[in-house]
This record gives sequence, structure tokens and C-alpha cells, in this order.
Amino acid sequence: MTATTTARSARLGLRATPEQETILRRAAEVAHKSLTDFILDAAYQAAEHTLLDQRLFMVSGNQYQALLEMLDRPESDSPGLANLFSRRPVWAEK
Repeated sequence: MTATTTARSARLGLRATPEQETILRRAAEVAHKSLTDFILDAAYQAAEHTLLDQRLFMVSGNQYQALLEMLDRPESDSPGLANLFSRRPVWAEK
């Protein structure tokens, strides 16, 4: 999040444990930011990352065209995928 000339008008509230507050304050000091700026910047970056990760895929025109062509192709058997999905996952083994 970059500094803007828009005044902050929305109010957000949160509760933290004393340990969380201590860490946040120390990190804000190290970053040379106010606690508010530090928390807002971190939360904004996390929110933006979460939203963009779900909705935006950056590709060139050629990559986009190749993707469309792949999606339009009829399905075909894939022995490798059949093998993969027939195996028990490692995390499920005991």
C-alpha cells in the first residue's frame, strides 16, 4: 500500500493478545512505521494477495490463446494421471 492523499475515514477495530501487540509494535518500530500504518500495510498486502491469487492470472496473448486451445480440445486418456489417481496419497498412508 502506498501513501495517498486520500484521508482515512473508515474505522477498523481489532483485539490482540499482549504477545501479538508486543510483536506488532516491535515490527512497526523496525519498519519505521506507526502501528496503524504497519498493520494496515500488512493486512492490505495480505488481502490483495489473497484476492489476486484467486482471480487474476497474468499471461501473454500467445499463452492465453494456447490455454483456450487446450480447453477446447476433447479429453483424452492419460495413463500417467490414471496411475497417479489410483495410488493412495502419501499423507493417508500409515
